[in-house]
Amino acid sequence: MGGNQDVARRLEEAADLLGAQGANPFRVNAYRRAASTVAGLPEDVGDVLARGGRAELERLPTIGSGIAASIEEMLTTGRWAQLERLRGAVDPVSLFTMVPGLGRELARRIHDELDIETLEALEAAAWDGRLDSVPGIGPRRLQAIRAGLDAALGRTRRARPRAREGAPGVGLLLEVDEAYRSRANAGKLPKIAPRRFNPEGEAWLPVMHETRDGWHFTALYSNTARAHELGKTRDWVVIYYYDSDHREGQCTVVTETAGRLGGRRVLRGREAECASHYG
Repeated sequence: MGGNQDVARRLEEAADLLGAQGANPFRVNAYRRAASTVAGLPEDVGDVLARGGRAELERLPTIGSGIAASIEEMLTTGRWAQLERLRGAVDPVSLFTMVPGLGRELARRIHDELDIETLEALEAAAWDGRLDSVPGIGPRRLQAIRAGLDAALGRTRRARPRAREGAPGVGLLLEVDEAYRSRANAGKLPKIAPRRFNPEGEAWLPVMHETRDGWHFTALYSNTARAHELGKTRDWVVIYYYDSDHREGQCTVVTETAGRLGGRRVLRGREAECASHYG
């Protein structure tokens, strides 16, 4: 990366895109203030991170835990998945191939079968059993992927929480899903032009930014190969979330087609909780 000015430019671009997409003005301004702070630093922001990690970044004025984590991601990986998502340019297959042990074919299989798009979501899948179900993932490769994710995400935790610990409840996520689909169907949401499966560059993908109960949500229809193959690009909704402690993740909400939840909106991997929610 190009140092302070590059980090500041990305933060400013995120603020511009969030503003254009109707995000909370306080969130937009938070990115602008952070960009100004980074641009005006008398030392390289990379040196700040090297000196004291994410906690040292959080000591800077206007840099909260969420933005500190974003800056750390930029500096350690050279990418910022959230900005790519805002641009409609996220390429999870290329992102996953950054992890040792994952070639392009296997990365594509993971993406298509698990419908995940971030390294954080991949990490959750690596620890909650979902990644084990993907053909080509044996015990040794799984261990290599976990180790690679530790390095990529800068994690040093001794114990791994279950993927759903610290996640929003299913009721809240289903509310976000309902709000997104209602506003999208009414044409009340801004649209982005995803780069994948969109050779004409058409702005067709509605995006919603929402803050509820202390969580920041971004919701979009799924633009995965599997969603296109099954004609579900107007049914499957991917919801990304994070809070002030930078607990983050994603989930996919779909219309169940069979069983006792047939016809209901459910979160993949949390069907039992959905069944309890619906009573």
